[in-house]
Amino acid sequence: MKRLLRLGLVLSGLCSLTAFLFSIIKAQQIYVLTPDPGPPLIYHFSMYLPDSRNTFFEGIIRGAERAARELNSAVSIHSIDPVKNELETAAFTGVDGIVVCPYLDDALAQRQMEQFRKYQIPVVLINHNLPGDQPWPFIGTNNFDMGRRIGFILQNYSADPVRLAVVYSDKSPGIYAERELVEMGISAALGSQLAGSVMRFKTNLNPLDAEALLVKLFRENEGTAKNAEDMEGTFPINTIVFTDSVDTIAAAQTLVDMNLVGRIQVVGFGSDPEIVDNIRKGIIFCSVTINSERIGYEAIRSLTALRTTGYTSTSIDTGIDIITGNNL
Repeated sequence: MKRLLRLGLVLSGLCSLTAFLFSIIKAQQIYVLTPDPGPPLIYHFSMYLPDSRNTFFEGIIRGAERAARELNSAVSIHSIDPVKNELETAAFTGVDGIVVCPYLDDALAQRQMEQFRKYQIPVVLINHNLPGDQPWPFIGTNNFDMGRRIGFILQNYSADPVRLAVVYSDKSPGIYAERELVEMGISAALGSQLAGSVMRFKTNLNPLDAEALLVKLFRENEGTAKNAEDMEGTFPINTIVFTDSVDTIAAAQTLVDMNLVGRIQVVGFGSDPEIVDNIRKGIIFCSVTINSERIGYEAIRSLTALRTTGYTSTSIDTGIDIITGNNL
């Protein structure tokens, strides 16, 4: 009887030891298979953009995320739409810095920026600058220079008078917010070659709104328009500048459908494959491109500099390029 008891104890001990060793082996395997989480994140930044997710804003997001990875930080993307109240509550989220692409009323945007300043939250503006006694760091393009570059390329293309219209868009709010600078740059470059004032039109978020605009201008009104309000007079358009890639693509197809290729010179916006293809075919004369990925990248780097040193560049001009048939 005692032998059986001792044997049972031995067997029980062996079973317990086997189970213990098996647990150690499994724990070691799990530890080996679990990826190293790496060092903890240093900063968490927030970026506030318009809800439009065209290629321009997608590039900004890609650049911001790339910079955050390199700097071992995190960036979250939010809406600047006042209806959603995300920017209104940004000062109370505990983030280490904020990137804002303002496109609403400047007074409203400035009020939000002052709130961030009150709570000592670093802020960087992108794509559209705001006036102020104490300017915020700005990352983006010089829209006067963009207009000037457009004017010079049109001037070099032909000696004929340029009867120009610029089509802004809710899909590219930053350029629309600085429309006066764009037009001043165009006028400065073209000089007396510009026939009359620059006409101004605007499309909404509908991707086909540019098509409807061209139909209204060149079919219903036979290509005559004095201004965007009443479209009366005898001022035919021979050149149109678009400020959004979606509008550019829609306009190119509309020119083909309306048999206006060659009659209307189009300066597009963006480097989408469809736009590049239309430049090769001669449907679009040229296209303005902005390195939006660099804007997002430099914005996160500037916020990091503000957090670590308290200083950063007051302005970084990311520049523009112009795609033509000669440089494809």
